[in-house]
Amino acid sequence: MRYYARKLGFYLVALWAALTLNFFIPRMMPGNPVDTLMAKLQQRGGATDPSVRRSYELLLGTDTGEPLVTQYFSYLANLFRGDLGISVSVFPAEVATVIGDALPWTIVLVGIATLLSFLLGVGLGAVVGWRRGSWLDSLIPATTVLAAVPYFWLALILVAIFATALSWFPLNGGYDVILTPGWDGEFIASAVYHGTLPALTIVISSVGGWLLGMRNMMVSTVSEDYILTAQAKGLRDRRIMTRYAARNAVLPSVAGFAISLGFVVSGSVITEQVFSYPGIGSRLLQAVENNDYALMQGIFLVITVAVLGANLVVDLLYGLIDPRTRAGN
Repeated sequence: MRYYARKLGFYLVALWAALTLNFFIPRMMPGNPVDTLMAKLQQRGGATDPSVRRSYELLLGTDTGEPLVTQYFSYLANLFRGDLGISVSVFPAEVATVIGDALPWTIVLVGIATLLSFLLGVGLGAVVGWRRGSWLDSLIPATTVLAAVPYFWLALILVAIFATALSWFPLNGGYDVILTPGWDGEFIASAVYHGTLPALTIVISSVGGWLLGMRNMMVSTVSEDYILTAQAKGLRDRRIMTRYAARNAVLPSVAGFAISLGFVVSGSVITEQVFSYPGIGSRLLQAVENNDYALMQGIFLVITVAVLGANLVVDLLYGLIDPRTRAGN
């Protein structure tokens, strides 16, 4: 029990530190989101007198006249209420609304692609490591080369082949624009169809790393004494591979998968840009281009919480998978 309490306490402190940094970093960055709003207002022929500017400053919280410590506690109080501020790039929408609209697209696309690449890479890596020296080892260079290919280049190649030349998949978007988003079968089928090619890009580019890591761990694990003992007892090779070797070899990959799973919510900026996919990555790039510090701050906060949460869950599961972890702590 002390092991789990210590882990939970560590992540609570890490969360507080992340929230604090998330408050101070945007305030140390150059530029002012109010200037961006005023420029947009001026382009539309709106009023730009000092009273309007002051209203925007109070609305966005950039210059409230309060001490920094007071602003910090107000920021924490707003977070607990779910108030992340107003977005400049999607003004006057709230940041929580903007993130809430984009987050499901990213979680479905990047989450499923990350899970598939992990399962495929770990499964192939276990088989290749168990049968090291066979023709299966030829998979390693091929997948490593694909993982080393620049991500945007791979995405553009898939678009050129499967979307432009063969017309098997759409060029861009998350769904057919003539449809109304909802949980009906036609919309879901359209979303899956539009997300297949971006997901394939993520799987192809990341499966090689999981395969290589799992293969090397399997080679190391197979040489352990308990594997030799299991073979001497006459256990079937399949059982030894899955119940003894793979179970222990997969532990480092599980830790790496936790980090990858946490970063799922950050999306894939390059993939979403190439395919014009309506996810968090596109919103983050839009926020950077428009000096939308409130939206950047909200997205960074969601990413941080997701990474910490994923690592906490895997840390707790790690203690169940490997009892030596609890004993060591």
